[in-house]
Amino acid sequence: MFKTIEEARRNIAENGYQIVDLKFSDLWGTWRHVTIPESQFNEHLFRDGVGFDASSVGLKSVSSGDMVLLPDLATAFYDPFCEHSTLSFICSAYEADTKKPFAYDPRNIVVRAEEYMRSLGIADESIWGPEYEFYIFNNVEVENGSNVASYRVDCLEGDWNAPMGPHGHYIPLHGGYHAIRPKDQFHDIRSEMCLALEAMGVEVKYHHHEVGGPGQCEIETPLFGILKAGDSCQKVKYVAKNVAVQRGQSVTFMPKPIYGEAGSGMHFHQMLRKGGRNLFYSKDGYGFLSQTALWYIGGVLKHGPALLAITNPSTNSYRRLIPGFEAPINAFFSLGNRSAAIRVPKYTDQEDTARFEFRPPDATCNVYLALAAQLMAGIDGIQNKIDPTAEGFGPFDVNLFSWTEEERKKIKALPTSLSQACDALEQDYEFLLSGGVFDKLQLEDLVKALRKEYAMVNDRPHPYELTLYYDV
Repeated sequence: MFKTIEEARRNIAENGYQIVDLKFSDLWGTWRHVTIPESQFNEHLFRDGVGFDASSVGLKSVSSGDMVLLPDLATAFYDPFCEHSTLSFICSAYEADTKKPFAYDPRNIVVRAEEYMRSLGIADESIWGPEYEFYIFNNVEVENGSNVASYRVDCLEGDWNAPMGPHGHYIPLHGGYHAIRPKDQFHDIRSEMCLALEAMGVEVKYHHHEVGGPGQCEIETPLFGILKAGDSCQKVKYVAKNVAVQRGQSVTFMPKPIYGEAGSGMHFHQMLRKGGRNLFYSKDGYGFLSQTALWYIGGVLKHGPALLAITNPSTNSYRRLIPGFEAPINAFFSLGNRSAAIRVPKYTDQEDTARFEFRPPDATCNVYLALAAQLMAGIDGIQNKIDPTAEGFGPFDVNLFSWTEEERKKIKALPTSLSQACDALEQDYEFLLSGGVFDKLQLEDLVKALRKEYAMVNDRPHPYELTLYYDV
């Protein structure tokens, strides 16, 4: 929004902002913040930064945790969820002494990935369009202890409430896709979310009820440059959760909050541009895709198992990636096929729209790391001319769930657990290190943290185990 500190200061004075909020992302992609009075938003702030302990948010070791935050002036937006008039900025982390960009900061990694792509002469812009799926619940109860493990969620739309009433307009299992009022109880909440996003500078294409009967929703934005796509994702999650809380509801982006119901993904539409031209378009290509696009797809699918440790970094991710739902579990590409890891939409048949989407990711990822990692896989595919067809990645324009198990074995499977995804990343990470975009030690630390989470879940007795085994 702003180009200079002076311009930002004038806007703060003209609009009577009392507070400036500085938001930044931790290792997991969760927003953190530090808040200053508007009087402290000055030249000294941009010279010295705002100090914080990076070790407390997973970005650095305890022995050298001092870092500083510097706001990105272009990211300014009014925060409607604060009682006092507040202007927010998204920040990146910098070294406390040299003020150089901190190598492990997620936003800085995205910037390096696109700069690396440009340095190779591949493209000028990396263009992205994540999709945002989430559930809205009106009650959430969670309890975990040495002698108890339970959760319960409730939703105004859930058909489990039908016997108790009162309104009778409940949505059955998997019956929520584009549901309309009165079954769609959350239309106004989604509209409020979209209006708040538009006011923050995030354009919205549309919103609708998703497949999941008890409160699954989707908001979709247009395609953005890679950094704006990451920033917009953070805003979408922030807005959705806060609007819901203000209305006495709760939003979750976790991939599989309800057993037997549709999971929530975050599909990444992507394309490359050079000189304003879409490098992924060919009028004669499969799905209107160019050879460059196919090489890019080859890189993403070849490195797909390793990517999942970054794009699907939770144990709950793999409750969604199971057969029988639309979530993809095999590494292949296809035209309009929602069981494919890479789907080429049939409606993207023009030069300005031709693209594909990588469907396995979900919103538990650190969006900046996920964007950068996918771009690096695509760059590797282009550099090494990885032919997805020659590699056995398709195209397969069929529903793989209709194939026999023997037939499906011919196609490379994606990891079915977080542990398997970590194994894959440990065996295939060199493509991420090219151009100094990612750091090996950082990846090792990430895998260590993911394995710790996996153990925390895996080591605990599961409530359903008591149903299965209590009476042995």
